[in-house]
Amino acid sequence: MSASFLVAAAAAACVVLLMGPVMLPVLHRMKFGQSIREEGPKSHQAKSGTPTMGGIMIILGILVGTLAAAPLTTEILLAVFIMLGHFVLGFLDDYIKVVKKRNLGLRAKEKLLGQIAIAVVTMYIGTAELGLDTSIWIPMLDHEVNIGFLYYPLVLFVLVGTSNAVNLTDGLDGLASGTMAIASSVYAVICILMGHGELALFCVAVVGACLAFLRFNAHPAKVFMGDTGSLALGGAFAAMGILTHTELLLAVVGFIFVCEALSVILQVISFQTTGKRIFRMSPIHHHFELGGWSEWKVVFVFWFVGLLAGVAGLSMI
Repeated sequence: MSASFLVAAAAAACVVLLMGPVMLPVLHRMKFGQSIREEGPKSHQAKSGTPTMGGIMIILGILVGTLAAAPLTTEILLAVFIMLGHFVLGFLDDYIKVVKKRNLGLRAKEKLLGQIAIAVVTMYIGTAELGLDTSIWIPMLDHEVNIGFLYYPLVLFVLVGTSNAVNLTDGLDGLASGTMAIASSVYAVICILMGHGELALFCVAVVGACLAFLRFNAHPAKVFMGDTGSLALGGAFAAMGILTHTELLLAVVGFIFVCEALSVILQVISFQTTGKRIFRMSPIHHHFELGGWSEWKVVFVFWFVGLLAGVAGLSMI
């Protein structure tokens, strides 16, 4: 099994590293450049025009790494389906923004409809083929509570919330890819401890692809993953939690993602109700940037906090 982990990580990383020099010039020629919002930090305006949709490299790397090392079980296929479903949504979102020049990309209703469809398929296959019940596992207590029908909206919430949270984290060079590499490493261990060794290979492929992507995405980034990558990675992370029945543990291991999403929610609520902002800018990584932190400092601190969150999550098993 140890050799399989090496194969999964190495294959995923090699695909990304080999695709980079080929794909970046293509994205440049096709003018698939990122538009930087004017209300964002002024230092980010220099990034305008940097190629986006680099998530294609990441997802292809994960696919190759997973298929090279893991057997095609229903669990693996469902994890891949969840990831690819969000990949399609992210690709359409980027395509509409970059090619069609419609700044908002997919409408919120369109994206939600797609995520509902992914959730319905996930719940059907999970219950009918994998035997997942409607209980949730409580971290630290090692106890399961059957919540009945409420489990189904929980799965939808996890899919939508996690994919969007990772998407919001993708705002600084290397932030989302590095944080996902850390969180997926932790979930590889969780999968092994909980008897999901094959799913652990999927997690390791995610790690390999994300680490290799840093070769092109670390500051100053030569390419962004775009929604194509961030939504898909969020879907992959959600799949890890759902298929191991550790949905609540996702919030601990993915603490950085939770903070990013909450900062946006709290900022909107505060501004709409009081007219005041809690943060200098949301998501919260921009708050620290505007407070004088360099981009690299924000990224490294967030990586470190993500690592501590991962250790905390492992201690709850």
